[in-house]
Amino acid sequence: MASASILKWFPGTLYNSALNVVVMQYKAVSHELRIFPPPVHFDVLYKLYKCGCLLELRGELCDLDVLTRMLKVVDKRHLLHHCFQALMDQALADHSTKISTVLSQTYVQRCNQVSSEQQIDNLVLQGLAVSSFLAEAGWLPDAENILTACQALLANSNIPQQMTRSLECCHRLLHVQNGYCRFEEAERTYNQAMQLVKRLQSAGATPNLSSLYSEFSTLYMLRSNYAEAYSWSVKALQELVPNFPKPPLIDVLRQSAKACVLKREFKKAGLLIKQAVMIATEVFGDKHPKYADTLIDYGFYLLNVDAISQGVQVYQTALDVRQSVFGGTNLHVAIAHEDLAYASYVHNYAFGKFTHARSHAERAIELMLRLLPPDHLLLSSSKRVKALILEEMAIDNPNKDVEKKYLEEAHSLHKEALAMAMRAFGEMNVQTAKHYGNLGRLFQSMRLFQEAEEMHLKAISIKEQLLGPEDYEVALSVGHLASLYNYDMMKYDKAEQLYLRSISIGKKLFGEAYSGLEYDYRGLLRVYSVQANLEKCFKYQNVLAYWKLLRDEAQETQTSPFKELTEPLRVIDTLNQFMAL
Repeated sequence: MASASILKWFPGTLYNSALNVVVMQYKAVSHELRIFPPPVHFDVLYKLYKCGCLLELRGELCDLDVLTRMLKVVDKRHLLHHCFQALMDQALADHSTKISTVLSQTYVQRCNQVSSEQQIDNLVLQGLAVSSFLAEAGWLPDAENILTACQALLANSNIPQQMTRSLECCHRLLHVQNGYCRFEEAERTYNQAMQLVKRLQSAGATPNLSSLYSEFSTLYMLRSNYAEAYSWSVKALQELVPNFPKPPLIDVLRQSAKACVLKREFKKAGLLIKQAVMIATEVFGDKHPKYADTLIDYGFYLLNVDAISQGVQVYQTALDVRQSVFGGTNLHVAIAHEDLAYASYVHNYAFGKFTHARSHAERAIELMLRLLPPDHLLLSSSKRVKALILEEMAIDNPNKDVEKKYLEEAHSLHKEALAMAMRAFGEMNVQTAKHYGNLGRLFQSMRLFQEAEEMHLKAISIKEQLLGPEDYEVALSVGHLASLYNYDMMKYDKAEQLYLRSISIGKKLFGEAYSGLEYDYRGLLRVYSVQANLEKCFKYQNVLAYWKLLRDEAQETQTSPFKELTEPLRVIDTLNQFMAL
């Protein structure tokens, strides 16, 4: 099951033989395992996993103290995830209590029984360590339960050290609440954190707030307040100091890069995310979940700067790493499938080849339905991606019955996704606007043109109010409405103005070789052809030919996304370059 590279940590055959003996005599020696040094204890547990002794392994790792001990073996953390995921898969298969739930319940019970300050200190440190591992593995509700209990231990303390730890709990809580789309709870944690910051500052303490501000940025980004997300990300960067620990530095750089992408500050985003990938590679290697997390954000950047084929490569690598660490039935794996599905859909849009994209979208939904409530917000994005794919497959299918089936399924998925977004965000939100736009495109394919126009106008109105008239999202919706007017409603003058507006935004953001310009140029050519405007037909034939030349040149010079990465910079040099851009 494991490759040779995974087994490098076995020092030799004698040691391996000793491990085999311990596993074979496990019942007789299990009570003695804690006298072993943690690395040796870990190797015994990993050997249990390799030998399929999952019942015995569960008995070990259900013990909160044993798991805490194993977390100290930091160089084998990805192997610990292998063991843990195997136990989670088993629980999901036989509908038994998940080990993550057992651990969180045990922790809460201990918190309720604590009596001394020393016990509180030890429990807080244990809670931070175990919840971090669970969050890293995607078991977010149980991580939140542990952190909530941990936070309660520190409530109302006026001791600066305790308040600092309470602030760290807030940071970790925000991370898991953001990841699980628990925005009301995250808002309360945000307010609690702000109060703690004021109390600490009043007491003369100066905690570093970079990681906390980064989570503030994430919260605003997820709620589609991109200006506020960007503002907090800049504050997070400004809080960095020369010797800032590298693991949290990676997270700050990742989130700041995403905020820059959403504000269309692409040069800044590229600087930050490439630094994050290089540092993650240096610190964790290429098999660790943190490396995969960073690649997901690198893929997001590449997709948004129109380096689509590179983005597909990076997303595929991220999925491979997550699958190798967590196996299959895991939330992080599901999200990686969704990201790859969308990137593959965009990459193959011009070719009409969607089988690969569809399989990943369906796998994402399948996994999420096993892991999440059926109305969870995380499902909305995966359903949206599958609906987009089905719509294109319907358009290309000559069989009218199949076309109708795909369009009806896409319609159902889009409506479900819109309903989830409305419950979470209300109407005045970028995510809701995206769903309106998707329904507009679908209604056009279903030949419901008035309904399509209504949806596109709603999408444009919301995006303009929230993002301004020159944003990429606005350009997308404007281009879709132009297509409706051009191909189906014969409103050619309106279509022309919308195409020109979409082209202007696209060129301003991405340059003259931007891939999305092709559809606008071809749309204009049809408008001018129908209107028998030969002069403009000739003009845009030349423009399209020049675009193809630029696009071919860009494709020829495109290298592997991993070759663009060099040695990481010092923190101060990264900040100086960021501020200079």
